[in-house]
Amino acid sequence: MSAQAKPKLALRPFLPTDAPLLAEIFRASIAELTGDDYSETQQEAWTATADDEEAFTKRLASALTLLGTIGGSPVGFASLAGTDRIEMLYVHPAAAGQGVGSMLIDALEKLAASRGARRLTADVSDSAQDFFQHRGFVATQRNTVELGGEWVANTTMEKRLAGKETAQ
Repeated sequence: MSAQAKPKLALRPFLPTDAPLLAEIFRASIAELTGDDYSETQQEAWTATADDEEAFTKRLASALTLLGTIGGSPVGFASLAGTDRIEMLYVHPAAAGQGVGSMLIDALEKLAASRGARRLTADVSDSAQDFFQHRGFVATQRNTVELGGEWVANTTMEKRLAGKETAQ
């Protein structure tokens, strides 16, 4: 075993110039991490949602989007839409399992709670359900969404947040 230091994880806010790199992280994450749960045509339809760079940039900018970095390089991102909905959470396969996703979810939970949210929801791919369950999310609804002519299933999951207010 080498005495190599653990890579330094950090967060930073999204900048519009990050969009092309985040689109690559998005595509790689879907292509390499969802193959057990989705067909190749479903994956292609899903990744194609990032092909319109302007629309993808607007989607990221319309939410509160944070980047997870290792050694200063972006390796994942997550977006909080409104006060209580995780819009996106993607980590590059090369960085999967290194704590980036957990760091991003922790940050979104804190932001949502600071905005007064009592719960956090996300439409979660079948491939990411275990990750969300380990973070305290529970399944509330099964969904099927149409992406580029393909039907793709996901599950709405929810986590109750500790509120500052007293119980009524």
